[in-house]
Amino acid sequence: MGADRDRNEHGQYADRIPPEAALDVFEDRSDYGRPLTAADVMDALECSRRTAHNKLNDLVDRGTLETRKVGARGRVWWVPIETPPERGRSEVASAAEERAEGDESPAAIETAIRAADLPGSGPTLEARRDALRAAYEYIVDHPSATKSEFLEHVYPNHPAEFETPDGWWNAIQPALKELPAVDPPEERGHIWNFLGDDRFTPTLG
Repeated sequence: MGADRDRNEHGQYADRIPPEAALDVFEDRSDYGRPLTAADVMDALECSRRTAHNKLNDLVDRGTLETRKVGARGRVWWVPIETPPERGRSEVASAAEERAEGDESPAAIETAIRAADLPGSGPTLEARRDALRAAYEYIVDHPSATKSEFLEHVYPNHPAEFETPDGWWNAIQPALKELPAVDPPEERGHIWNFLGDDRFTPTLG
């Protein structure tokens, strides 16, 4: 039984990591407004993704954190901020809804990239986020692009530890289709379109 329990690199059993340790990751942020992903907590606590999810969900159950899905498979968590007494609830809710619906600012895009469900952890995961970021920058610059163009122009400089172009594409394209203003092909199509404007031309990162 004990052999099946997750340990971090210091030999600690992951189930002995208290949920408060995950909360400490939020306290250590330089930007308190940025939500975190399970991968952020996993890296900070040196635990498995399952353990990070468990600690985060414990905090959600307690009401300490809130969570929401981002895209098809991504999820983020954040520390809720109470509504200031001098502002009406409807005003705050309206502003939040505007940010959630169609927010295509560089900060929102970067949050979506970090929340994307990409395989790997640590430096490998960061390399794959960089590859997703590069693919997004490519479609910003080339608003109608094909799979072969991504593989020709993005993959060689950002292989992200994938051994084949097809392996790279199978991981990147599901995440790419969830980023703001990206219009993926229809089921039998092959043209990826970008529906944004000049606000997206600055390099992300």
